[in-house]
Amino acid sequence: MKEILYKSTRGDGRVVHASEAILRGIASDGGLFMPAEIPSFDFRLADLAGKDYRTHAYEVMKLFLTDFTKEELEDCIEGAYGDHFDTKEIAPLKKTGNAFFLELFHGSTIAFKDMALSILPYLLSTAAAKEGITDKIVILTATSGDTGKAAMAGFQDVPGTAIIVFYPAGGVSRIQELQMLTQKGDNTYVASIEGNFDDAQNGVKRIFGDRDFGRHLKENGIILSSANSINIGRLVPQIVYYVYAYTRLLLQGEIKEGEEINICVPTGNFGNILAAYMAKQMGLPVHKLLCASNENKVLFDFFQSGSYDRNREFILTSSPSMDILISSNLERLIFLAAERDSLRTKELMEALSTTGRYEIDEGMRRFLEDFHGGFSKESEVFEKIRDLYESEGYVIDTHTGVAAHVYDTYRRETGDTRTCVIASTASPYKFSSHVMKALMPDRVFADEWETVDALCKASRVPIPNAVQEVRGAPILHDGRIPVSEMAKFVAKILEV
Repeated sequence: MKEILYKSTRGDGRVVHASEAILRGIASDGGLFMPAEIPSFDFRLADLAGKDYRTHAYEVMKLFLTDFTKEELEDCIEGAYGDHFDTKEIAPLKKTGNAFFLELFHGSTIAFKDMALSILPYLLSTAAAKEGITDKIVILTATSGDTGKAAMAGFQDVPGTAIIVFYPAGGVSRIQELQMLTQKGDNTYVASIEGNFDDAQNGVKRIFGDRDFGRHLKENGIILSSANSINIGRLVPQIVYYVYAYTRLLLQGEIKEGEEINICVPTGNFGNILAAYMAKQMGLPVHKLLCASNENKVLFDFFQSGSYDRNREFILTSSPSMDILISSNLERLIFLAAERDSLRTKELMEALSTTGRYEIDEGMRRFLEDFHGGFSKESEVFEKIRDLYESEGYVIDTHTGVAAHVYDTYRRETGDTRTCVIASTASPYKFSSHVMKALMPDRVFADEWETVDALCKASRVPIPNAVQEVRGAPILHDGRIPVSEMAKFVAKILEV
């Protein structure tokens, strides 16, 4: 098998193994690690049809994590994809209406982040052992709602680690917030920040970029890493479920081997749809990648014009995990579009940092033709949720509602009726207030829990354990800080 090495999108010149890239999370120059080349499948997709999710995970991930032994990688996969999920399928594919919904919310925190964050602690621990690291690994991450809980759950009481999460006050659903604030574990910490997700994310990046602080931590036996999708250890596992979806379609006789499909992804930080793009580059037959945005449509405008501009109003929507104006993982696609020119990528990212915008040239725009951008207004999201329930009896969350509406619009406007997989990224229970507003717009509910009970009755789907366990659970975290105090908060927790 060909060895795959990793280097920064911004060109610090170093080439590292997968284990070091996973451990570091972000490159020393602030760039993101990318494989020196994207490997191709060394298997036939038809041969994987009928195999379980763990087998898919191994066959895909072995191609990227080439410094992990077979036994190491299999141990990571076995630990991650076991009883953390409420279905043996791990990621069921449900045919509903004119599309297939890939349900990525059957993990312990009922959101798609579980699919990668279940395995990241195992990958990090294995990588640390391989690299001879004995320092304490502190996971530092910003969340727009789902990553925080999934990461805290994944790293809870993992020896030699701690995790610190920042989220925007008022910028997540109440269920998302309660999941974080009630998280157990002697090594888990969370605080809300006075700002939006981009503020939290930029604050985390500043801490990673503070070399003096990093040296001070190292002197105290601590190294920082990330659980955000900027970590290549988060991105690679996400490729797996798109391959799995394709082989399920083959198994069910919905498509023939080699037949192209479309994939529609509700998109905020761009990691999930980037994983689908990388699957295509590896050999997955994909025609179009539909990038679905909510009213914070910075990505839609980018694909329309070639100009990325975050200088706009930040809108709080019913799909808070997509309320993002700086899509960090887009940097990886820009790097590829620039023909892996790290200096050009660095120029564009610096322009984004200083002016809030950048523009790509025509050659780079042609590179992006695999993508189609769409966006949904709040009213359209609610209408789609209601229509799907009334016609099919199927309930989706607001993020999936964005994607479903964007797909309907694309199909109507283009006439493209290829089989489409829609990434269903969260359980409707995670956003029950908004979902019930869509289903019963005239009904007023007393509180979050009354909406949960009403959703259970309407959907005929049992209330997930992830929701039940926070009902009445004690609040264990209550920090709220300005963005300027984030580094001080970290230092205080780590006692350095």
